[in-house]
This record gives sequence, C-alpha cells and structure tokens, in this order.
Amino acid sequence: MSVDTDTVKRVAKLARIAIDEEAANRMTGELNAILGFVEQLNEVDVTGVEPLTSVIPVAMRLRVDEVTDGNKAADIVANAPAQADSFFMVPKVVE
Repeated sequence: MSVDTDTVKRVAKLARIAIDEEAANRMTGELNAILGFVEQLNEVDVTGVEPLTSVIPVAMRLRVDEVTDGNKAADIVANAPAQADSFFMVPKVVE
C-alpha cells in the first residue's frame, strides 16, 4: 500500500490540520516509510508464538465478580448541598 500527496491532503483536511505543499510531500514520504515497516512486520512468521501481555510472566490478581451498589452512596452525596435518601436534590427546572 502506498500513500500519495492527495491522500495526505485529504486526511489532513479530515483531521482539520492545515498543511502546505512542502509538508504534504514530506508527510507522504514519512507515511510510506511507516507503511513499509508495517508490511515488513506482516512478513514475519509468528506461528507458535503466544501473544504477550508483559515481558515477564505475571499472574493477574483476580477478585470475586459480584454486583454491589458500592456501599458508598453516603460518601458520594456527603458534599451535596441538598440530599434525601442518598439521592441528589436539585431545583425543579421544568414546570
């Protein structure tokens, strides 16, 4: 895959980035170099290689997956100017 100057200008317009002709030409070369590197990575044979999440083996800590309300309702509304039964009280805005 190759990127041309028109594609760079279109992407810059979509991203709302103002670029001049010189910058578009420079970015075309840079993006083509990046895409060339990605194509090289696609050629690497990775059969039998397991994906890594870390360079050292680390066991993830697990917790019990249970549904709770957090038991923090009182803490959450503690600084509210008005509250009732762990709910925020707000002024009526629609009549």
